[in-house]
Amino acid sequence: MTDTHRNTPPRSLSIDQSTVNGIQVLTPHGEIDQPAAPLLDEALSFPASTTPLRIVADLSDVTFMDSSGINILISAHHKAGSTQGWLRIAGAQQAVQRILHIVGVDQIIECHPTLEEALHD
Repeated sequence: MTDTHRNTPPRSLSIDQSTVNGIQVLTPHGEIDQPAAPLLDEALSFPASTTPLRIVADLSDVTFMDSSGINILISAHHKAGSTQGWLRIAGAQQAVQRILHIVGVDQIIECHPTLEEALHD
């Protein structure tokens, strides 16, 4: 028997997407690590835009994030900024919040305790 899924990374991450008052909301569920990073990168790959990209990454259901996720968030932050828009992080659990703080992401990207605050701040 051959394993046809041998080179397919495990799906430890799923992402819901919605729009609230013109703001793109991405809600990842699970772990953001190197095997799952392409899924997050794809979700944050918006077409070239002349209008401001406004994005909130609701990390309330992310249990782990490594440098792969950090790099993707920083890249998305720069892309949104190039359109005069923004990327905000909302609801990071304590373990993820700690990583964001240790590497200084919270000094680059606005972090909010809740999705509601990120949407209305």
